Amino acid sequence: MSMLRQLLLLLVLGGLAFGGFTFYERYLGDEQVQGATDPAGQRRGGREVSVETVFAETRTIRTRIEAVGDTRALQAVNIVPQDAGQVVSIAFESGERVEAGAVLVELDDTLTQAAVAEAQARLHETRVALDRARKLQASRNIAQSAVDETVAAEEAATAQLQAARKRLEDRTIRAPFAGTVGIRNVDLGARIDTSTVVTTLDDLSGVEVEFSVPEIRFGAVRIGQTITARAAAWPDRLFEGRIDVIDSRVSPSARAFRVRAVIPNGDGALTAGMFLYVEVALDEREALLVPEEAVQAAASSSYLFIVEDGKAVRREVHVGQRQDGTAEIVEGIEPGDEIITAGIQRIREGIAVSTGAGDDERPTSGSDGA
Repeated sequence: MSMLRQLLLLLVLGGLAFGGFTFYERYLGDEQVQGATDPAGQRRGGREVSVETVFAETRTIRTRIEAVGDTRALQAVNIVPQDAGQVVSIAFESGERVEAGAVLVELDDTLTQAAVAEAQARLHETRVALDRARKLQASRNIAQSAVDETVAAEEAATAQLQAARKRLEDRTIRAPFAGTVGIRNVDLGARIDTSTVVTTLDDLSGVEVEFSVPEIRFGAVRIGQTITARAAAWPDRLFEGRIDVIDSRVSPSARAFRVRAVIPNGDGALTAGMFLYVEVALDEREALLVPEEAVQAAASSSYLFIVEDGKAVRREVHVGQRQDGTAEIVEGIEPGDEIITAGIQRIREGIAVSTGAGDDERPTSGSDGA
């Protein structure tokens, strides 16, 4: 016999064996199980499948949005001088908290001090001349135009003094608001200009976190709504804040809109640039829940098995929200139904099952849950 014929014969024999086994399991096996039950419904023998079950119960669930975002300070600036000059004093340490108006750096002000003194002298001179001109005007010994020129000179001298004082003030770099200074980037004696970043200043009394929300939730998110957040640096801590700003536009590419929330940060646990996992709770409601693994997917529907009179009964169900390993059942079962959660692969409609659940474990409708 050729090798090809031997191969074909083996395939035919294998197909016959598989078909016979399938026929036995599907038809003769069911008849044996059914024949093992007397008219009163008592089993006389046969196969019984052991399964694990829980009771469907009503719990409180939360509709929520999960997102990620980065933190930033409530206020943040780069500290740069308003004028160029040589550093003669540094009054802060890196990482120090300072108050609004605190002196950070002082520049050499020798020339600006002299400019202020010169402007003061010029102003004094013009005021004396203006006083003399007005006295002469009273006795009609001076033209009005001469008085006007003296008035203009006095006003110009006043403006020059104000400018000189402002330049002198700019020689001292101060904190514009209370916050935490960053790393110091200059040294004593260095010459700096208006492009030099002396340090940074962050107001970390609170932090802002910005994240994106799908456009389908645009009407559900509101200013003042509570958010919770977790940071990788503090895995066991939950931070709470409130939504402060909602963008008025939806991104056409991402089909989402931006939301900004503020989280109080009195102890300084959070800093700018941290990655946060954000959760927004939209509402709370009561729902009938079962373990998610109990729900099986069919072609166009979902189903699960419950235990009735010691047998597995298949129920078509409508599944709602899934959360934390549970599935909401909107339609198909009732609170207290015994749901098969393990051993589902070995059961089918009407097969006898044995469970470890007792009647004393049956929960009441409306049992508390999270």
